[in-house]
Amino acid sequence: MIIFMITPASILDKLTAPAELVISQPDGAVRCTACGHRCLIRPGKRGICQVRFHDGTELRVPWGYVAALAADPVEKKPFYHLMPGAIALTFGMLGCDFHCGYCQNWLTSQALRDPAAAEGSNYVKKISPEQIVEAARSVGAEVIASSYNEPLITSEWAAAVFRQAIAAGIKCVYVSNGNSTPEVLEYLRPYLSGMKIDLKSMQDKNYRQLGGVLKNTLDTIKRVKEMGLWLEVVTLVVPGFNDSTGELWEAARFLTSVSPDIPWHVTAFHSDYKMEDTPNTPANTLVRAAEIGREAGLHYVYAGNLPGRVDEYETTFCPHCNTPLVERSGFRVDAMRVGTDGKCPKCGEKVAGIWPTVLETAG
Repeated sequence: MIIFMITPASILDKLTAPAELVISQPDGAVRCTACGHRCLIRPGKRGICQVRFHDGTELRVPWGYVAALAADPVEKKPFYHLMPGAIALTFGMLGCDFHCGYCQNWLTSQALRDPAAAEGSNYVKKISPEQIVEAARSVGAEVIASSYNEPLITSEWAAAVFRQAIAAGIKCVYVSNGNSTPEVLEYLRPYLSGMKIDLKSMQDKNYRQLGGVLKNTLDTIKRVKEMGLWLEVVTLVVPGFNDSTGELWEAARFLTSVSPDIPWHVTAFHSDYKMEDTPNTPANTLVRAAEIGREAGLHYVYAGNLPGRVDEYETTFCPHCNTPLVERSGFRVDAMRVGTDGKCPKCGEKVAGIWPTVLETAG
């Protein structure tokens, strides 16, 4: 008797479509351009992400499902300068091109790489782009985000969802590790309003430990800004990994050199996945990081996910007159004083961001 094992791969490989982010090679292999690894994938093989694979004829990519779908404040992504107070419907699939030991979405990101995360395939639900957009409309979402796993490796599916979303008047964003290519950013450019990018470290050795290359992320940050997309950057501050004063200064100076208007979120690590012995990030470390960001010249610096414990670093201030413009408690907007024109009501300074066109709905 032959027993067929149901594996995450056997489930996901049926939910695929032909790749668009691909370059055919003369020998039958393909070069994937969805992420910075630029995997050369031969027939019968998979890319580093494990979810893009060569079936012997073509490159197949994830399609037609979600492993997570939730409505949250857009601040949770986090976006603080893109439609503050709006609801974002976030969808995610499975797989990642990194293998971060502290990943807090590891059940979805590592589902095909780590047997301990195999249960992530139990969350898979078939769905159409139209159904995702209808779900967004039903909860009053003004933003749709691709997140939970690494969205770059599922960009063909995201583009299909975003096409429907834009037609419905909904803004679209990516929550990404930034390991991109020029090809994938140009592919997404017609659909994206903004990107949140993780700047995980300023040391290449740390990036290689996570499965990436520092230069790819730095290049992505610069390229996204040059393309005119709204950009916010997050650094998860991990004790003993990237929390030294020198490294935080290096990150802040780099962002300032790209644009002082890039919001920088320094957020707290909590023990998870393969780093359960690493202590949680204390609030005073986040405040120190935020102070460094301000001293380096960034106009908008935030200390996240420890509400009420990070002084004024949940609030958006006018960079010219220091008036509090958007006051927050955690992910909740308590006060919104930026006008629909995006200007400070006190001094008229233009505040960088994408602001609600109807102020009464913000928050």
